Amino acid sequence: MATATNAKRDYYEVLGVERGASEQEIKSAYRRLAMQYHPDRNPGNAEAEEKFKEASEAYSVLSDQEKRAQYDRFGHAGVGGVDFSAGFPDFADIFSDLFGFGDIFGTGGRRRTRAERGPDLREDLTLTFEEAAFGITRQIKIHRRESCETCHGQGSEPGHAPAMCSTCHGRGQVQYQQGFFAVARTCPTCAGVGRVVTHPCRKCQGSGKVVRERTLEVKVPAGVEDGTRIRYAGQGEAGSKGGPPGDLYVVLRVKEHPFFERDGQNLHCVVPVSFSQAALGAELRIPTLDGEYKLKVPDGTQTGTTFRVRGKGLPEVNGHGRGDLYVHVRVQTPSKLTRRQRELLEELESTWRVDNRPESRSFLKKMRDIFE
Repeated sequence: MATATNAKRDYYEVLGVERGASEQEIKSAYRRLAMQYHPDRNPGNAEAEEKFKEASEAYSVLSDQEKRAQYDRFGHAGVGGVDFSAGFPDFADIFSDLFGFGDIFGTGGRRRTRAERGPDLREDLTLTFEEAAFGITRQIKIHRRESCETCHGQGSEPGHAPAMCSTCHGRGQVQYQQGFFAVARTCPTCAGVGRVVTHPCRKCQGSGKVVRERTLEVKVPAGVEDGTRIRYAGQGEAGSKGGPPGDLYVVLRVKEHPFFERDGQNLHCVVPVSFSQAALGAELRIPTLDGEYKLKVPDGTQTGTTFRVRGKGLPEVNGHGRGDLYVHVRVQTPSKLTRRQRELLEELESTWRVDNRPESRSFLKKMRDIFE
């Protein structure tokens, strides 16, 4: 009669590898089977659970060099079987990258002793169009959490060190039995630190941090755009367990200009002219960011004509040179005329006729692009 030991399948056969398989081949084979038969992926499936248990037993032997040598020489009798009644052995390296749930087998419940960087902060700073164009230095007030000077960020009253957590006994994790395997999770009492504050600092109430107001000088370079972020390294909130502070990001909000429209470092504006100015030519006084500029409009200028004024745009951020100003001319038709004005226009109309046939579609599209 065959014994229970002899009834077991060969461990190499279970994992589907050759007897001379390398450690990586054995590990990869087990990963593949675990992915297929893990109970969490097959809830209520007793057959899948047994196959997972069988593969785990095979892996626990073949992944151990000493046990594998005994098994190769004496078979199942050499290893005496594997008892899973108290849960499966620790396969954290397998499951942490397999399933992504770090708490399985203790991967997410490890003690949190590493230094942690502090959170970043954000402050919005509103600027006028001119301030963004030429740059400005502003002082802003920020509120941030800094390390408590009384307890030096430890959270305990001076003279009282944190005590070992009684729930996890300093391990930072607690284990639970779920079915045939054990699950380790972050300790709910100490949040994975392994120690608890028994005498909270009176200054920070045990948090290790206090909120303080700080004044920071912000230098805004010339030519910045709306939404520009300026980073101040180390000016964020304090880190934990000796970790470095986060950064401060100042986000610039630039107000719109009454008549300038920005396109990169260039500016655009629309200037109305009368019919006589467009027909006879004129000298216009155009406002710029640097003051008035005299723009000569030649006679016969058509509506939609664009004039380029070099160097009257915005400066390049942290660079050299400036953009240009583009002036778009729009001929303005009067809505009301005096009797004398009407007489003069009628007299002009009798000497000058316009062909009223429709213009080409390309011209119409061009006009739409100008005034939309």
